[in-house]
Amino acid sequence: MRRRFRVLVVDDQPDVLALLQAMLNAEGFDVVVSRDALSGLRAAYQEHPDAILLDIMMPDMDGFEACRRLREMTDVPIIFVTAKGTIEDIVKGLSLGADDYVVKPFERSELVSRLAACLRRAGERANEGSDYLFPTDSVVLDCDRHELVIGNRTVYLTPKEFEVLRLLIRHTGKVLSTDAILTRVWGPDWIGEPDLVKQYIYRLRQKIEPDPSSPHYLHTVRGGGYYFDTDDLGLST
Repeated sequence: MRRRFRVLVVDDQPDVLALLQAMLNAEGFDVVVSRDALSGLRAAYQEHPDAILLDIMMPDMDGFEACRRLREMTDVPIIFVTAKGTIEDIVKGLSLGADDYVVKPFERSELVSRLAACLRRAGERANEGSDYLFPTDSVVLDCDRHELVIGNRTVYLTPKEFEVLRLLIRHTGKVLSTDAILTRVWGPDWIGEPDLVKQYIYRLRQKIEPDPSSPHYLHTVRGGGYYFDTDDLGLST
């Protein structure tokens, strides 16, 4: 039996939400709806949708800002579905990380085919090494066992240590802010110790670094965040 994909629709107009929900249900999708961007961010974290359809013109927070925040939380396809159809709007939306851009009014077949194409591409990416991540030949993250193999050494990780490290490895060489890590690992509504990420980076360094005071893997950018890098590791196998 084919799995039913879950789609989150974020739009402040009830008639548009009802139309999209009915349309997608008829095409075999499960649909979650949100009437504003903030509730959409919460739904994205809680419901784990396979794709997100996002309006732009909404009160309190527009779709552009919502897309930016969603990209700190999830890699699932985001499609803008909006009446704003200028070249500048489309370029801005795609530059913020959206996968596609559909201008209202639209044909049902166009939206469904674009959504299906985005889901297909996302599935192809997810199937590429989904059980293991290989930053280098000597560093392997086992996503089933929550273990990191460094050379001849196996490091066992707690669930949150694993999530933080997996996030950084998946974005090797890219600086992720503390807020981005908190959002992706603990959720957009997290309220707690502001130094939590710093504490986890410290714990990971104690486990994986040959010399935690001079890290090879987990690097800090002052005022910017953290990144995983595998250059000049000098590993022995």
